[in-house]
Amino acid sequence: MNSNRDKTLIIAHRGASHDAPENTLAAVRLAWEQDADGVEVDIQLSRDGHIVVFHDEDTRRFDVKDRKVKDLTLDELRRLDVGSHKGEKWQGERIPLLNDVLSHIPPGKILLIEIKCGPEIIPALQRDISNCSLAAEQVLFIGFHRETMRAVKSHLPAYRALRLYEFYRDPIKGWCPKAEAMIAEVREDGLNGLDVSHGPAIDWQFVGKVNEAGLPLYVWTVNDRQEANTLQNLGVAGITTDRPLWLRQGL
Repeated sequence: MNSNRDKTLIIAHRGASHDAPENTLAAVRLAWEQDADGVEVDIQLSRDGHIVVFHDEDTRRFDVKDRKVKDLTLDELRRLDVGSHKGEKWQGERIPLLNDVLSHIPPGKILLIEIKCGPEIIPALQRDISNCSLAAEQVLFIGFHRETMRAVKSHLPAYRALRLYEFYRDPIKGWCPKAEAMIAEVREDGLNGLDVSHGPAIDWQFVGKVNEAGLPLYVWTVNDRQEANTLQNLGVAGITTDRPLWLRQGL
């Protein structure tokens, strides 16, 4: 295996979502066919306590009604066709359970689980994770919400947890948040690394500060080969992309 591949993992964003319906088992399976090192999915809690793989807080993209995911039962959510919008080939694809995805992670591959809701999901998450056969190093939790990520790390300490951040440009301070602030928060919360939005804020100085802190740095969502090559050369731990095979072929 070449050193460049060892250096930076290629993570399929919501599965191979450029070619298959996002957050479906079809997208997860296709990600492995496209030589991804890992898959990222989004999770939420249904009204009756099941963890479902779904990004939006409502169903408007896939339903004639605009309903909150948290207000629907698993049975109601499973009635939605989340594949047809991607083409006739995917008609009938359904929202999977987290358990379904956990059972589709091959040896040597990893799963990044983005928690889209609050700490109320933790008991169900503990249940599902304890019932799966994956090794702890195959599962990473990611999320924007500080309280939720603290709770995840507290209740599932054997698993890695990365804090998600999105950069914004302040007219005075420039790109924010700063590396120092992110590192301080992650260390204070006992988390294991950073997962940040790609863009010009990620330069050799930024990556150097994160690496010096001993924290792995993942970057989302990169669908540009030149940007991916730059990130790999800077030494990031992982790149999340909608197009895993296409991106890898360009590295």
